[in-house]
Amino acid sequence: MLPNVISKTITLEDGREIIIETGALAKQADGAVVVKMGNAMLLATVVSKKEAGEGVDFLPMSVDYQEKFAASGKIPGGFLKREGRLSDYEILISRIVDRAIRPIFPDDYHADTQIMITLMSSDTEVLPDCLAGLAASAALAVSDIPFNGPISEVRVAKIDGELVINPSPTALEKASLEFIVAGSLDYILMVEGEADEISEDEMVEAMQFAHEEIKKHCQVQNELTKLVGKEQKREYCHEKEDKALFEKMRAELYDKCYEAVSKQVPNKTERSEAIDAIKEAFVESLGEEHEYEEDLIGPYFKKIHKEAARNLTLEEKKRLDGRKLDEVRPIWSAVDYLPSAHGSAVFTRGETQSVTTCTLGTKLDEQMVDGAVISGYNKFFLHYNFPAFSTGEVRPNRGPGRREVGHGNLAMRALKKVLPGEDQNPYTIRVVSDILESNGSSSMATVCAGSLAMMDAGIPIKAPVTGIAMGMISDAQTGKYAILSDILGDEDHLGDMDFKVTGTEKGITACQMDLKVEGLDYNVLKEALYQAKDGRLHILEEISKTLAAPKPDLKPHTPRSYNMTIPKELIGAVIGPGGKVIQEIQKDTGATIVIEEVDNAGKINIFSNNQESMDSAIGRIKAIVAQPEIGETYTGKVKNIMPFGAFVEFMPGKDGLLHISEIKWERLENMDGVLEPGEEIMVKLIDVDKKTGKFKLSRKALLPKPEKSGKKD
Repeated sequence: MLPNVISKTITLEDGREIIIETGALAKQADGAVVVKMGNAMLLATVVSKKEAGEGVDFLPMSVDYQEKFAASGKIPGGFLKREGRLSDYEILISRIVDRAIRPIFPDDYHADTQIMITLMSSDTEVLPDCLAGLAASAALAVSDIPFNGPISEVRVAKIDGELVINPSPTALEKASLEFIVAGSLDYILMVEGEADEISEDEMVEAMQFAHEEIKKHCQVQNELTKLVGKEQKREYCHEKEDKALFEKMRAELYDKCYEAVSKQVPNKTERSEAIDAIKEAFVESLGEEHEYEEDLIGPYFKKIHKEAARNLTLEEKKRLDGRKLDEVRPIWSAVDYLPSAHGSAVFTRGETQSVTTCTLGTKLDEQMVDGAVISGYNKFFLHYNFPAFSTGEVRPNRGPGRREVGHGNLAMRALKKVLPGEDQNPYTIRVVSDILESNGSSSMATVCAGSLAMMDAGIPIKAPVTGIAMGMISDAQTGKYAILSDILGDEDHLGDMDFKVTGTEKGITACQMDLKVEGLDYNVLKEALYQAKDGRLHILEEISKTLAAPKPDLKPHTPRSYNMTIPKELIGAVIGPGGKVIQEIQKDTGATIVIEEVDNAGKINIFSNNQESMDSAIGRIKAIVAQPEIGETYTGKVKNIMPFGAFVEFMPGKDGLLHISEIKWERLENMDGVLEPGEEIMVKLIDVDKKTGKFKLSRKALLPKPEKSGKKD
């Protein structure tokens, strides 16, 4: 018996269709849908427990996006030959979905929830990441799990001057901007993407264009919910409540908290200690035998502290550390901080600090990407590390988590837009940011330090890039709001928006925005973007005092590069049988040589941090690929002695026949004692056989011709 499949279709402006189906697969999940576009198929499932865990006062939700290799007809690499831990690419998509979905759950919903999105079938002309958020939301829409959705995500790109929704990978290669935008029927929730130094107005225009498409997706999901009969969501009660305790705490502690935050202490630790002291004093005042729920004291106190801090900003336009709303914290920076690195920089802004290195490698150092959908090589990659000591904490070092992967990707997107072209940069570039202190926007510190480190390394980037994290505190009832430049960690937790913007003096190269409040007027968003621009330019001015442009040369210990192009048919001669020739050159000279066929020619890159080594390798290769010329003289080495003459190697890999008649002007009867194998002699190339290509050499042509003997009349 066939299952009862319910489906809805979304039609894009260019006629392409997105189909959402439910009822056929994974029916024991609380919600499951299949989203199709072309041959691409994603299965999204959601399961949520009925009750919250003991003492849990947050939403313990996990989002996992995974691509099955079978979806594109591939077998995984490695020893196990099966899908393993999520790749960085899959983690980034999981994060994009999580950041859009999490805010739409009710604040008091605390049950364990798991969303899984699986690419079951791929299409070379469909990028599945822009469908993942829609699939997750649709799975929630057909479940009884409470959420304030639906939402959807789309990719918006500008191609040949026109804005396009969910373009193909081929079309995307020509895009001047590319953003994943998530939103509901009423407002934008999340934005992430990159651009070619665009203006603030251009970015807002793209977001508005994307939101119009998102509204259509949300309306279709509402219709789907009605079709499956899931308008009524499950009832739940995940929070205890003690109104008497909250009223008592607010009456006693609000003014104390407001007074504490009003002192505008710059130091994070001192601020925390002052606030903690208020809470501890209240707990002590209750005594050991009291009738209140102790588990509620912490959450209630956080709520009161948050209210006091937000009101300080909204009512008095003051910030926790004493800065003006648009003021950036003090900055200091330095380059060439690590003498052995190819490039290095320290960037410190307030209590956030990054030490970043830039390392230049060869083509052999490229990062191999072997995914179910995306495969290839990266010549530029950035790694971000966030050790526990950067926030004064103790926790095990388990390697990079999702946060580190996400922050590193944002910084990488920001910087890759200013990289030089292939002709100017033959290197593989690795940038590593180690966060040594953190109090707000370490990813933006990474962008600033990354720019300095690359310029210190001598990479001719088009322009330095800086970044700033913006925040916002708002009150929907009064309509008051405050936009904050260069937010602290506390302001991030207390605020309604985290908006990171990076760019050059010309325009925006990347952004990441997360909203925690319903609705954001586009005029307010535009105001935030222009305030961010002022902040970026201020930071640019500050780092330019340290280093304004790339250094004119690489450091002495950095590998030098030399490029040369040879005819395609000579590639084999340079490599030699089984790689013998090229390996011998590398061993003898110490240089690293990479050769590949590009555009029907041989492209050779030679890397060495020693000029003598470089010159030696270049000379050896030029000798191999040099073309013999009739009439030229060469120093040759006798290879074999034959009765009719000798074979002489007059150029690397090129032997010619030195006939017995061309050795001397005098007639030789045989070769006995005339030449020895290994003997070096000067020879002249006198002819090349047109049919066989064999070379004919002469030694006597270089010797003076003896005068004829005879009597004069």
